[in-house]
Amino acid sequence: MGEESSNAFTAADPMVGAAPDLSVLLVSLLKGVLYRDDNERQWAALLNLQARVRDYVAVLNLDLMLDEAEGYAFLKSRPEPAEDDPAPRMPRLVARRPLSFSVSLMLALLRKKLAEFDAGGGDTRLVLSRDDIVELVRVFLPDGSNEAKQIDQIETTINKVAELGFLQKLKPSGGAATGPATFEVRRILKAFVDAQWLAEFDARLAAYHVQLAGVGDAKNGTGHE
Repeated sequence: MGEESSNAFTAADPMVGAAPDLSVLLVSLLKGVLYRDDNERQWAALLNLQARVRDYVAVLNLDLMLDEAEGYAFLKSRPEPAEDDPAPRMPRLVARRPLSFSVSLMLALLRKKLAEFDAGGGDTRLVLSRDDIVELVRVFLPDGSNEAKQIDQIETTINKVAELGFLQKLKPSGGAATGPATFEVRRILKAFVDAQWLAEFDARLAAYHVQLAGVGDAKNGTGHE
C-alpha cells in the first residue's frame, strides 16, 4: 500500500519529471549558449521551464536572455550596483572578456552583414566563406602590408570569433572530406552588438580611417606641413 502511494505521488508530481530536464538545462546554459537548431528537445524543455530557470539563475545574480524568434538563449550577469549603492557586490560568475580591435572590427562587420542579409529576406542562415570574411576585413587594413601576413592575422581573428561563439565552422557540403572553409554567422551576434554599439564603433572606425590615411600620406610623402 505504501509503495503504491509513493508511485502515485511520483506520477502525479510534475516537478519530479521536470527535475532532470531542469538540471540539464542549467548545466548547458552555464556552459554557453543554447540554440534551438542544435537541440530541439532542450529548447522545448527551456520554453516549458523558463520560469524555474529564471528563478534559479537569479540566485546566482544572472538573468536568462531568451529570444524565441531567433532561437537562442544564454545567461547574462546582472548590472553591477552604482558606486554609491550600499548593496553588496556579487562576484561575477560570467567573466567579462575584453576584445581586441581586430575582433571588435570583425564582429562589427559581421553584424552589419547580418543586418543587410536580414533586410533582403529569404534564408535565415547567413553563411560566408573564409574568403568572404577576409575581404570584409582587408579593406580596413593598411595598404602595403604583407598580404600573406594579413591573411594569417585575419584567420587568427576568425578562429577567435568562432571560439567566442559568433561564427560556426560548417562541414564541407556534399560529403566531401575537404573543401573551402565556410562559416555560419550565429544570430546571437545581434544580442551582443546592438545599434548603439555599432554607432559607437562606427565613430571609432572613422577615426581609425583618418589615422590610416595619415600613415599613408606620410609614406607617400604627401603629408601636410
